[in-house]
Parts: sequence; structure tokens; C-alpha cells
Amino acid sequence: MKYSALLIGISSIVLTACNRPVAKPLTPIPPIVSPTPTPSISLQPTPIASPSPTTSISTQPKPTISPSPTPTSIQPTPTVAPAPNAGLIPSIPTLPTLTPTSKPLQAGEYQVIDELKKPQFVARSQEIFKPTQLPTVKVNFNPSDLLVVLNNTRQYFQDRWNSDPDLQREGILATQGIKVSEVTKTLDFMVLTLQQDMQAKRPIRLQDPKFINKHFRTIQWTAFNPVNQDEKRLRLTKYAVFTHPGSRKPTQEFNVGIYALKPNSNTEELRLKYTKQDVLKNIYEPNGKEFGTVEPLAYLDREGLESALMEGTILVKFTDGTSEFFNVDRNNGIPFVKGLTPTEQQRYWYFKPVTAIKGYGDSIETKISIKPGVTFAGDVLNIGLGKIIAIEHSRGGKPQLQMGIIADTGGAFLPNLHQLDFLAGVFNSKDEFTAYTRKLPEYTKAYILVKR
Repeated sequence: MKYSALLIGISSIVLTACNRPVAKPLTPIPPIVSPTPTPSISLQPTPIASPSPTTSISTQPKPTISPSPTPTSIQPTPTVAPAPNAGLIPSIPTLPTLTPTSKPLQAGEYQVIDELKKPQFVARSQEIFKPTQLPTVKVNFNPSDLLVVLNNTRQYFQDRWNSDPDLQREGILATQGIKVSEVTKTLDFMVLTLQQDMQAKRPIRLQDPKFINKHFRTIQWTAFNPVNQDEKRLRLTKYAVFTHPGSRKPTQEFNVGIYALKPNSNTEELRLKYTKQDVLKNIYEPNGKEFGTVEPLAYLDREGLESALMEGTILVKFTDGTSEFFNVDRNNGIPFVKGLTPTEQQRYWYFKPVTAIKGYGDSIETKISIKPGVTFAGDVLNIGLGKIIAIEHSRGGKPQLQMGIIADTGGAFLPNLHQLDFLAGVFNSKDEFTAYTRKLPEYTKAYILVKR
């Protein structure tokens, strides 16, 4: 959500939304390849087969979709103070709307859907995606971190194929002949390649553009924003996990709680019953009408609460010297409204403790463990989970390439064919985050890589 993790209020602020099933017949997913080490440079990935039980190869513990909330842009804005009328339901601004077409789709056209699987607008695939070659400069990424996220994403396909129908959506890239089986084949090939190179302690071939152009289809992704059709490069926003001070008990400074739902018969009724503004009236605290119905996890100040709700994952440093990650679990079913400030939003998230930064997943327990620097949040319904992305920008007048994987999502991407969100890292402050992201572009060329 977005642990999918996680939106920062810089110039654009977004949160995630729950995915819902698609009525589509199930088809088999290829099993994860468990390669044996070999020093050979020639790779022949294992053919796709029917699914079979497999042991997880994820190197991180796997803790609705409630995908993690998402991201931010690099233009800083002042921290928003609690609004004087924070307890009131605000008026909702009028935002641009698009009417889906009722005409039959033509060849190469795709009906873009929102989080409720409702059609929003039609996009012409050939105007958005075109075959090309990757520029001949080194591709930057941390090999061990990318391997972790590749493994965890591939494992999610394996484990959740029958329970998360959104995995079976081919999306707009089906018009380019790209099936889900090719996505999983790409993941298998990259895992195998990285494992071989790292075990042999030799140069990483996935950082060599010549190797990539030989073994992968490279598809340039031109931004498509129906509201602003002049945009051609993808907008690259950035998100992060922030550390915040907090307390395990309410204090004068830390007096705003984050809560976990208890597993009981009225859990669903309770989580859908109240807005964020209701919760801020201390209904879950002593003397509140719902005291005892949820489990308090931590107490923050108001800024910490808004960060936790926007970012999706938060690292709380407690006054007793301990620290703990918390990730969004399920929300109250109220949509995130673009254009409203964080304090005015009515959506509220309940949390759970986790052991790592979390991305996409259909439940808190199955969300993909992700790493900064190699993870993008994007539109998993229309672009698809697990797509390998290379972004191109300049630094010091020299071209740069950076590789990562779409392993997270959020409300800003449902739907969104013109933006990616880059997981920048874990930061102690927004000033630290802003200083880091100034090195990254606001707009970028983007490429999707698919194994030939």
C-alpha cells in the first residue's frame, strides 16, 4: 500500500486502496525455479510447468490487498499542521473525471480500469509502448537487494496465484503479446542469473546493457495521462519509511494512537464504522465508546500519525529504547480523495507489527517484503505486478540507468499509466529524505524488460 509502504507529503500525496477480485478463470502458474550453481555464462532457464508445492526462497520473512500506501514528489512543502476543523467532514473538491467509451475496442486499444475494476478510459497501446534498445551505459542496482525482491515477488506469484485473481490480469501489455507466464519467466531468469554471478563472484551480467539487449525485449514506456496528454516522460515520485518517536502508553506528547483490529466476530463491522476523525476523538481510549475493541500498538504525535497513514510502513522508536516496524493492514473502506490535505482525509488504516518494509499483497501476512533502491510502486491492475523497470536520467551530464521491480502499489496508481514511485529508503526526517531525493529526477524515461 504503496506495502505496498507509504506516501510522503511533498508535492503530491497519495494513499493505497484495497484490491478486489476479478472474475476470471484460473490458469496454472509456473513453479519457482530452484537453480543449482554453475559458473557457466550460457543460461537456459527451466521451461514453464504446472504448479507444484515449493519451499519459499524468500530471504525476508513474509509477514487485504490493502496495498501499502504510496508516495511523493521531490518538491518539498511545509509540514501540514492539524486543521482547526479536523473533526469535521470536509467538502470534497471537484476533480476532473473521464467517461469510459461504450464503443467496441479496436486493435491495440485497452480499457483502463480503476480499483473497483470499473472502466475509466481507453488507451492505445502502440502510442504508449514501443520496442527499443536499452542505452549502452551500466545499469545500477544493489544485486543482493534486487535478488531479495525478485525472489519475494516470484514467491508471491507461486503462493497466491489461486487466491489473488489480480495476479492473472495481463493488463495493457497483453496488447504487446506479453502474458503473465512471460513475467514469471523473466523473474526466474533474473534470479538464476544473479545467483550464478554472485556465487561465482564475477561481474553482474544484468548490469551490462549488451547482455540485457541480447536476452530481453526492451519496451520504452511513454507516459499516458488523459488529463494532461502533453506529458510524455513518466513522473517519478519517491516514497520512504520514516522513523518517528513514540510511546507504548499515551503521554502528553504522544497522545494519538495507532491500532490493530482484534480477530473477533465484529471485526469487519467495526473497521467500516468510523472515519479517521471519529478515531481522533479517542473512541478507542478509556472512557471512549469503543474502548477495548481494538489493540493499541503505539502512540505518536499528530504528525507521526499522518506520516504512518501516508507511508504505510513506519518505524517507531519508543521512549523505552526499543523500536518496531508497523504496516497498514486494513482500512475503513472510505476512498482516498485526491486534492484533500492529509488531515482532512476520512480514510483510516489499522496496522499490524511487521519485521520488514512491506509492499503489495492480498493480506498483511502475505505482503511482499521489499527493499529500497530496487522497488517501484505502480499500477498493478493495468501495468502488472512483477514488471522489471529500468529508468534513465542524467547526473552531471552523464546518462544513468537504474533497475528495479514493481512490487508495490497504492491509491495514486489505480489507475495510472504515467507515474512510478521509487522506494528511496528509511529516513530519520523529511529534510533528510528531501536532500536524498534531490539527486533523483522528477521525470524519467522508462523501459520495461521482458525475457525473450
